[in-house]
Amino acid sequence: MSERFSRTRLLLGRSAMETLKNSRVIVFGVGGVGGYVVEALARSGVGAIDIVDNDTVCMSNLNRQIIATTSTLGMYKVDAAEQRMLDINPDIKVTKHCMFYLPETADRFDFSQYDYVVDAIDTVTGKIQIVMQAEEMHVPVISSMGAGNKMNPAQLEVADIYQTSVCPLAKVMRRELKKRGIKKLKVVYSKEPAITPLTESTESSECIPNGSSSKDANPVGQRKRIPGSNAFVPSVAGLIIASEVVKDLVNYQRE
Repeated sequence: MSERFSRTRLLLGRSAMETLKNSRVIVFGVGGVGGYVVEALARSGVGAIDIVDNDTVCMSNLNRQIIATTSTLGMYKVDAAEQRMLDINPDIKVTKHCMFYLPETADRFDFSQYDYVVDAIDTVTGKIQIVMQAEEMHVPVISSMGAGNKMNPAQLEVADIYQTSVCPLAKVMRRELKKRGIKKLKVVYSKEPAITPLTESTESSECIPNGSSSKDANPVGQRKRIPGSNAFVPSVAGLIIASEVVKDLVNYQRE
């Protein structure tokens, strides 16, 4: 095992590190949450990571997205994420899907290829489809709920979707998944009430993924206001998700 993962090996052991090296994880969305998921998985020794995103890095991403720097502005996020992962671990296998995931594009993915699925997208129809496909293929999945308009990362927690409260996105997901017979879903969410942004956002349309619209990401189907965000809530959500993936993959039992 490479020396770059020696500190993790001290916690997990050689067998677990081999498991991570031989695992393949797909991450849908590499923005504020998903970018940190990808970062932590690469630094943990996961050997193969698929990344799915159709957006490009823009100026308003600089405050919270780990792949967003002045040198990556204008790059597709999957390209920026790949560049960063290979800089961390040249041996990692990165598969890029520069596309917008929706039920209409779902058939391009064979979930049976993956050991774990991470949902870090905003579109409700896409999130539901990811869960349904993972359920059909019996692949573990974890989903990020709303991280925008929050200020307290300490209120993030891991729970089953049916044990969540407060979060409007989680409420919609509970209702829609119950209709579809999904009995459980591991999520990361916050009970912190959303803050109303101080002013109307002037964020340009180039920061909205190609093939989507501002309405797509809104759980209630109304015109969406661009949410406020920061450097610490999405990042912590992403790191929590990555920790759950790693611990589940190696069946971590020490806690």
